[in-house]
Amino acid sequence: MRKYAVILWAAGFLGLSSTAGFAAGTVIENKGSDTLVNVAQSWAEAYQKVAPHVSVAVSGGGSGTGFAALINGTADIANASRKIKRIEKNQANANGHEPVEFIVGYDALAVYVHKQNPLKAISLEKLAAIYGEGGKIGRWDQLGVNVPGCSGQEIIRVSRQNNSGTYAYFREAVMDKMDYKSGSMDMHGSKDVTDLVEKTPCSIGYSGLAYATDHVKMLCIAEKEGGSCVTPSETTAADKTYPIARPLFMYTKGVPTGEVKKYLDWILSDEGQCIIKKKGYAPVRPVTCE
Repeated sequence: MRKYAVILWAAGFLGLSSTAGFAAGTVIENKGSDTLVNVAQSWAEAYQKVAPHVSVAVSGGGSGTGFAALINGTADIANASRKIKRIEKNQANANGHEPVEFIVGYDALAVYVHKQNPLKAISLEKLAAIYGEGGKIGRWDQLGVNVPGCSGQEIIRVSRQNNSGTYAYFREAVMDKMDYKSGSMDMHGSKDVTDLVEKTPCSIGYSGLAYATDHVKMLCIAEKEGGSCVTPSETTAADKTYPIARPLFMYTKGVPTGEVKKYLDWILSDEGQCIIKKKGYAPVRPVTCE
């Protein structure tokens, strides 16, 4: 599994326990969502200047990976692009941990197609018919378009692996918990989705708004067939007008204290929220940034 990691060591600091608050420094272990990993790395880097005695070790792997680490006590903070499941919460409780939820931003889960795809908008119903088990849409001409460079016009579905919070959220919000069709190309990370769509004319994929590039197209999404569509953006994520806008979470293993609390307070401060805004997500509240 691909891992995205950054370990930021304070000057003169040598690997101390993530829960220790020694004078030399503290390490905060932060694991989970690939949707959040880039902004989490930026937060970690910026916070080293705020609190040089604190090092934040960030790794991705998916929301499920973050929750597993929280359950077994190897992470101080789990990043997630979905809410914690009841079974995960129960497992954490059984290990003596009570997960505490913090919303740290909002994302518009974008649907991407190749730059040359003439399609401009799609409804949730048709997305479900493309991705969901039993769905009847498998070709671009069924959507009234002919995609240049797509031999046979067969839709290539790009998805995420099942430990991903994005995978789980898309299944719930778009497919009403319907199972996915088999045969999709399941990617490890958020960036992998847009990279593949960029190179594959027949493809469609979903990923966080922050992974948009000039080399792929984001579709306008209609909640109902025949209704008006909404373009994914920071604004439509924040005001919830985009049909598949979602909160982004951090979970702690109990009410945070000490350096973990200070770090979360900083993330939710104007300085921390301006960082998530600059990364393409919506902050939890309006902020004025330079």
